[in-house]
Amino acid sequence: MTRASLEKEPHEVAAMFDGVARRYDLTNTVLSGGQDRIWRRETRLALGLKPGERVLDLGAGTGVSTLELAKSGAFAVGADLSVGMLQAGRQKRPTVPLLAADALRLPFADETFDAVTISFALRNIQDPDAALREMARVTKPGGRLVICEFSHPTWRPFRSAYMGPALKVLPQVAKRVSSNPDAYVYLAESIRAWPDQEGLAARVGANGWRKVAWRNLTGGVVAMHRGFRI
Repeated sequence: MTRASLEKEPHEVAAMFDGVARRYDLTNTVLSGGQDRIWRRETRLALGLKPGERVLDLGAGTGVSTLELAKSGAFAVGADLSVGMLQAGRQKRPTVPLLAADALRLPFADETFDAVTISFALRNIQDPDAALREMARVTKPGGRLVICEFSHPTWRPFRSAYMGPALKVLPQVAKRVSSNPDAYVYLAESIRAWPDQEGLAARVGANGWRKVAWRNLTGGVVAMHRGFRI
């Protein structure tokens, strides 16, 4: 099985997610204690989607997040770099539009979407700043961005425990449910290396988005950032 490094070479990242695709949804639910369902719902609500709008779900994986977005009545399109994840998604959710795409070279015209979102995937892109600019390119002026991503817990004692012992346990738990447990070693490493809430907000604001704000979910284990296309 494949585990990507923090260099985040695209072919390594894609191969790693190909390896976890078969049981990816189950593993996420187990590792999050069922919180993944809440995070998807909160992402949909934060986007404020309306029937008839078009939304891009980048890093959609198996399309479970895309399906959640479609509950709003908007036309939701999922895109991901991992062909294995997309294949698993098409088998489980044949009615969800899913396509292969590189976040740094999206196959869409300028100003195509009313909104764009990315959940737990910006952290896996080799150049997140370029990806933020590319998302801005395909979004209409004034359109919305919502990023749902692992972050830094706000309560210091919990943050110390989470960033240390708790993340070390992740690969051990994943061995029981994942088809590629080594991928969750990378998961823990990438969370530790990722900027905190304020740091990510600054990067979003520097790459095509305005009025950037965030709110914490699950005590800051996850943070949801929102911005508007300049």
